[in-house]
Amino acid sequence: MSYILVLYYSRHGATAELAWQIARGIESVQGIEARLRTVPAVSAVCEAVAPEVPPTGAPYVTHEDLRHCAGLALGSPTRFGNMAAALKYFLDGTSSLWLNGALAGKPAGVFTSSSSLHGGQETTLLTMMVPLLHHGMVVLGLPYSEGDLLHTRGGGTPYGPTHFAGPENNLSLTDEERRLCQALGRRLARTALALACPPD
Repeated sequence: MSYILVLYYSRHGATAELAWQIARGIESVQGIEARLRTVPAVSAVCEAVAPEVPPTGAPYVTHEDLRHCAGLALGSPTRFGNMAAALKYFLDGTSSLWLNGALAGKPAGVFTSSSSLHGGQETTLLTMMVPLLHHGMVVLGLPYSEGDLLHTRGGGTPYGPTHFAGPENNLSLTDEERRLCQALGRRLARTALALACPPD
């Protein structure tokens, strides 16, 4: 079965929770499934090696997961208005997929979490889109027909779902944040299916 790859890096669990909610949206669309994957942390110690299987959460992503996906949801916590180094490090190693056009024409969306409400959520989403555009992916956002964009008091942008985790990174996702994640998941799934089955 076709799958949307939900690839994320999460430090305190908030971005992982966004990923799970996006996966729920994907799984609500018949004919496609979600595949959750993460990346290992980048270490300042050159000799450090991550275990082959993470102790908790989703398995580590491979280039094959990316190559064969029907679409991609890419998530990271904000790091000075940009994605975390661990996710950027993985993307920097995807040149072979870029050379072969493996991701060209596939739908993609982005999501993020921050500990302050104005902590760079939108710039993080926009900068995460750049490598996806270089790969030739069709980048999707959230349209304002998603009414939660107009009423959220937490995260949520037209560039993609977001979450305000709070200064202690302990705030749960709001109902609006959950629904916006699921909306992106459904949008990615439906777009991937439509692109796979062009009209006669």
